[in-house]
Amino acid sequence: MQRVGRASVRVDGDERGAIAGGLLVLLGATHGDGAAETRWLAGRIAGLRVFADEAGRMNRDVRESGGAVLVVPQFTLYADARNGRRPDLTAAARPEVAEPLFESFCAELAGHGVRVERGVFRTHMQVELLNDGPVTLMIETPPAGGAGA
Repeated sequence: MQRVGRASVRVDGDERGAIAGGLLVLLGATHGDGAAETRWLAGRIAGLRVFADEAGRMNRDVRESGGAVLVVPQFTLYADARNGRRPDLTAAARPEVAEPLFESFCAELAGHGVRVERGVFRTHMQVELLNDGPVTLMIETPPAGGAGA
């Protein structure tokens, strides 16, 4: 997740999602991810205080800042590049599992009162962003059994 001054995603030259400011979320899914993980992650991202208040402290979440979230599906986040020269992508959830999780995550995030723009699953996308800060966080759901907490 990155705090951005602006971000957009294009497919075949057509803009498919864009935000003026807020958060860019690169979303990956792995085996075992499900509804509990999408709920937890959406709530976590909606509530993270990474935007400045009047004193310049990171005390506001994306909703309080008036921002939006651009969510881009990215299965390569689970690539393992430790061996060989070609990344191993077996840790990424299969598309038929990951795509409904992507849609569920976007719906959960919108349910928290966040304006959501999105990339397009199973396409080649061009993502453009202006990182603000820079503020970049890697957020993973808790281990099984802890995501519902």
